[in-house]
Amino acid sequence: MNPLDFIRAHAPFNLLPAEALEQVERGLEIAFFPKNSKVLARHGSKSQHLYMIRKGTARLERDGQTMMYLEEGEVFGYPSLISQGTPAFDVIAEEDLLIYRWSEQVFRELKRHQPFAEFFTKGLAARLRLVAQQEGLAVSPIDLSLPVSELVTRPPVFIARNATVQEAAKAMREHQISSILVEGNPLGILTDRDLRNRVLAEGKGPQTPLADVMSTPAKTLPASTPLFEALTFMVHQSIHHLPLEQDGRIVGVVTDTVFMRQQARSPLHLLRRLERTRNPEDLKGYSQELSGIAESLLAGGLGASEIGRSVSSLNDHLVRTLLRLAEECLGPPPTPYAWIVFGSEGRMEQALLTDQDNALIYAEDSPEAQRYFAELAGFVVGGLIQAGFPPCPGGYMATRWCKPIAEWQKLFLHWVKMPTPQELLEAQIFFDFRSVHGELPLEPLERIVATSGEETIFLAHLAKASLHFRPPIGLFRRIREEDGGVDIKKGGIAPIVSLARVHALEAGSLAKGTVERLKIAAQENKLSPEGAETLIEAFGFLMRIRLRQQLTNLRQKLPPDNKIRLEQLSSLERRHLKEAFLQIREMQEAMGQRFHTDRLG
Repeated sequence: MNPLDFIRAHAPFNLLPAEALEQVERGLEIAFFPKNSKVLARHGSKSQHLYMIRKGTARLERDGQTMMYLEEGEVFGYPSLISQGTPAFDVIAEEDLLIYRWSEQVFRELKRHQPFAEFFTKGLAARLRLVAQQEGLAVSPIDLSLPVSELVTRPPVFIARNATVQEAAKAMREHQISSILVEGNPLGILTDRDLRNRVLAEGKGPQTPLADVMSTPAKTLPASTPLFEALTFMVHQSIHHLPLEQDGRIVGVVTDTVFMRQQARSPLHLLRRLERTRNPEDLKGYSQELSGIAESLLAGGLGASEIGRSVSSLNDHLVRTLLRLAEECLGPPPTPYAWIVFGSEGRMEQALLTDQDNALIYAEDSPEAQRYFAELAGFVVGGLIQAGFPPCPGGYMATRWCKPIAEWQKLFLHWVKMPTPQELLEAQIFFDFRSVHGELPLEPLERIVATSGEETIFLAHLAKASLHFRPPIGLFRRIREEDGGVDIKKGGIAPIVSLARVHALEAGSLAKGTVERLKIAAQENKLSPEGAETLIEAFGFLMRIRLRQQLTNLRQKLPPDNKIRLEQLSSLERRHLKEAFLQIREMQEAMGQRFHTDRLG
């Protein structure tokens, strides 16, 4: 390949205009370094060149420890050029190296081009954020970042609070609307569903006062709310009409049908399907429809975290639907209970259906309760399998984890007060628990979790457990050839989740989501703001490319695993992936030193 063709095929030279590439070609030098030779020395002389690997592999070392491998098309030497300081790593030829390089003078001239300069001057977090923004420019049926007020097509219609349902129905027919707002404080709303379910189905007459059948207070959002947040809110609240407020007054109402007209694969369409479900058999195809929704939201420019919240809200409704069907079949529960989810579903970070992570907690223990809740758990777990949720290989399902709250308290206290590394390795996902359905309060468990950060031995063991998964720093070429790709969950997502969990618990926070936990850890000085920002952006980047790969797998009739096919990433994405892994590894090392995990048995 012509040298210039190779160079401009790789970042950041692909960001340069044509005239600058002429300068790149004129200033090009070619150098050779034999295997095991040192190209740059840590704490040695500052770099005199910007280097690009044309052939071979180099490794970055610090104190004899390999931190990263650089492969063909990757650049190095620029931190020293920019800072005018000594290199931060030893750069050693892993194998014979053929190098392209440019002098400091040429590098400075090329940096006059802003996109090229920003590659070197922006930190990893800023560069990952830029990648996400650029991906968000993809064409979609609806721009989900727009304010929800963009969907308002007519002014709201109000009716007096002392009106009857007949008067309300006439007004709705006259204006050809499916809901009407009821004046007063708090605001009320009557929908066509209310007329059907609360009036006709209950045998109430036309003179029934609105106050007896309307919903109040009506759930509202600011008109400036982004479409995605409004959509998620409607799914989470299980509502079909959303009044919008601006400057203290209602300016319009949006309905689920408007969203579904704008976006064929809308979460609200699946929500309607769940509401109509009368038998677990009706749930066949749920996973395929959910995958289509995730793909549509990704095409709309949403980040993986936002998609996870939307998908998790739908999965919550799926569980509630199954629990409703189970109670209709088994009768009312003998004692209050709570159905909880944990792991990625507990953190609301599950974009596609993976294995189940759920459990059941009930109030008073009795033979009747044990029988009832065993049958309830079996019904719901079976329904989830029917919908496309595979069983958990580790058995973390309500069919096995079904206990009275007193036993759960003992279990959580044991994990916090007398932990063993193996127990916490398995149990740490329980600290992500979230109640999806049921009337049983879980404050006793939340108190244990909230105060667990005061237990130094527990935190140290949890920190050690969080180091179980490590980012791969081996040659990406070897990973590609031998393993078919990088396991991005074990190598990147799981370590960030674990880091966030430890630091949030240390801060005494009950936050569940990884991004929220990292923000709180920074606010409470458990993590540097720069470190938190880098992990947040790296988490979004890793989740996004995993989701993209999983959707590609599904289109090709392959299982949606956690392996990233490196050949499907751009050279810039591969570089960002390596840098993200390096940052995660360094923050893991810092946490291990802070909690002295090497001293634990």
